[in-house]
Amino acid sequence: QLQLVESGGGLAQAGGSLRLSCAASGRTVSNYAMGWFRQAPGKEREIVAAIKRSGGSSYYADSVKGRFTIARDDAKNSVALQMTSLKLEDTAVYYCAARESFRPGTKEYEYDYWGQGTQVTVSS
Repeated sequence: QLQLVESGGGLAQAGGSLRLSCAASGRTVSNYAMGWFRQAPGKEREIVAAIKRSGGSSYYADSVKGRFTIARDDAKNSVALQMTSLKLEDTAVYYCAARESFRPGTKEYEYDYWGQGTQVTVSS
């Protein structure tokens, strides 16, 4: 069973940066496509970024394109989300997810394993 634990969330000012990490255990993330989702209060969970199993090609939601970067480090069995130029609307709980597939997905139901989430709050 794959377990995922997110870290790195917290409070940041608008325009600032945060780096989220997702540490995996139980299995190696090199066997999975990985994604980051977020859920703001009163809203549905949405895809933020995703990366295919071998790395390289990535997907980004339009709202974060050019500001966020997803990267996987299979040697450290982890995935990171570098967030820059943060906006108030980036405030949400961020979740790491793994999909038993080569290709990343953009829908919740496409992912098989989830972390517990980490809160990101952006203030003005």
